[in-house]
Amino acid sequence: MSVPVTGGALRRRPHPIGFAISALLALGACTPTFNWRELRPEGTPLQALMPCKPESAARAVSFDGAAPVELHMHSCDTGGLTFAVAWADMGDAVRAPAALDGWRRASLGAVRVDPDQADDPATRWNATVRGAPVASGLTAQGRDHSDQPVQMRAVHFSSGSQVYQAAVYGPALAEEVTAAFFDGLRLP
Repeated sequence: MSVPVTGGALRRRPHPIGFAISALLALGACTPTFNWRELRPEGTPLQALMPCKPESAARAVSFDGAAPVELHMHSCDTGGLTFAVAWADMGDAVRAPAALDGWRRASLGAVRVDPDQADDPATRWNATVRGAPVASGLTAQGRDHSDQPVQMRAVHFSSGSQVYQAAVYGPALAEEVTAAFFDGLRLP
C-alpha cells in the first residue's frame, strides 16, 4: 500500500513480517555462537579464553592415589561443544607429574577409551601452553555419557604445585575453534 507524502513522492510502509525478519537477523549478528571472553580462575595465575560464559564447580578428587585435593572446574557449552578448564593445587610440586599422568588416564576413561592408551603416540598431539614448563596434548575418539560418539582434545600442564587441564568435547572438533581455545591459554 502506498501513502502520499509531501512533494508528490510515494513511500512504501515496511511490511511487518519483513521488519521482524530484519530485526531477527540483526539480533543474530550480535550474538555469535562463540562469544570469546577472558577467564582468570581465582587462586591461579592462569589466563584462558572461553567461547561462552562458564559455570564453576569444585569437588575433592585424588589424582595420584594420595590425599584428595580440591579440583576447580569452569565449563560451558556452545555450538554443540563443551569447553572446560580445570585446575588443582597439589600442595607440592613433586606430586604434579604423577597427578598429570593420572589425569590424562582419567580423561581417556571419561570418554570410554582404554586409559592405557595415554602413552600411545596416536593419542598425543603437540600441545604447548605459554608460560607452562610442562604441557602434554591428548586426543581421542570415544563415547560420551549418553553412549554417543565424542571427540576429545585436551592439554594437561603444570606450573609449580598447580596442575591444569583444558579440554574440548563434541561430535566434531573444528580446528579453528580448538586452536582459538588452546592458543588462549597462558601462565605468566
